Amino acid sequence: MVSPRPHPRIRDVARHAGVSPMTVSRALSGSGNVSASMRRKVEESARALGYRRNENARSLRPGHRSGLVGVVITNLSNPYYAEVLDGIGEILAEEDRRVLVGTSHEDVEEEATLVADFVGRRAEGLIVVPAGGPTEHLEPEERLEVPLVLASRRQDGVDVDSVLVDDVRGAEEVTAQLLSEGHRRIAFMGNALSVFTGRRRFEGFEQAHRAVGVSVQPELVRRAQQDVRDAETAAGELLDLDEPPTAIFSANNRNMVGVVKALHARGAEQGLDLFAQVRLAGFDDFDLEELVPGDISIVTHDARELGRTAAELLLMRLQGKRTDRPTRTIELPTSIRTRRRGPTTSD
Repeated sequence: MVSPRPHPRIRDVARHAGVSPMTVSRALSGSGNVSASMRRKVEESARALGYRRNENARSLRPGHRSGLVGVVITNLSNPYYAEVLDGIGEILAEEDRRVLVGTSHEDVEEEATLVADFVGRRAEGLIVVPAGGPTEHLEPEERLEVPLVLASRRQDGVDVDSVLVDDVRGAEEVTAQLLSEGHRRIAFMGNALSVFTGRRRFEGFEQAHRAVGVSVQPELVRRAQQDVRDAETAAGELLDLDEPPTAIFSANNRNMVGVVKALHARGAEQGLDLFAQVRLAGFDDFDLEELVPGDISIVTHDARELGRTAAELLLMRLQGKRTDRPTRTIELPTSIRTRRRGPTTSD
């Protein structure tokens, strides 16, 4: 059986025409700043590929709002972002607005395509968790002046409202907790330095070490794990060291799940209780945390509140309440939840 041919997307038209996704969006939506020759080139590519514009967006008359807000996140399978989306939806629903959701998978090109697609569908506002990297598609002229709020991460060179978590302090405090317990070989499992949160959480990790005169050991640092499988592999490498870590700090919940899986598998293989030997700490809640049979500390915050705050900032721009005001960065606090092998405690 032959699989049906997927519908071409703005990215496909852009590649065919040799232009950016936003140029395609501009040309097909009838916006200005696109030459007649460029518009014809884009339209010819669209026809050649069988691309069809969104009919709902085309049918909107000038001056009529679509009621749509485009949201770009990095990983829809991550429960954290499900909470963020719930918070966004809760606030927007009060204003009778609907959400269009896209997943970038930490890919800047995919993020740019989604932004262009949402703008082409006449989204009135955008909330983006940026993947990091080139930012041309986030510039005001490229998004056709559609208001933008960045959530969870900030992007250098993009001057828009942002909602962040106090990543540095959270990572520093939980690492200091491990150091105060006597651990000196603490591993770090996190994102690449190009990812805003990964960079900030490693900064906090380093600051805690400097405060007590201990050096971060490079052989205990693992970066750029994109999913649970990568994290499990990286954790296995740490456990294979001649002198493995006595504690592991996971800078996000996907890394933590990978670490837990690695400890379970290696412990079963060797007949050892590795959760008694390796102290765990992490950033963000994760699935089945309560089943981890060892001491664990989690830097937690209200992901739903992050989504609500991002939506509120966007609505203020859409309603003209902050049109001429400077951009704002709101940083939400964190707390540490510690569960010992005995009774639950909080620090």
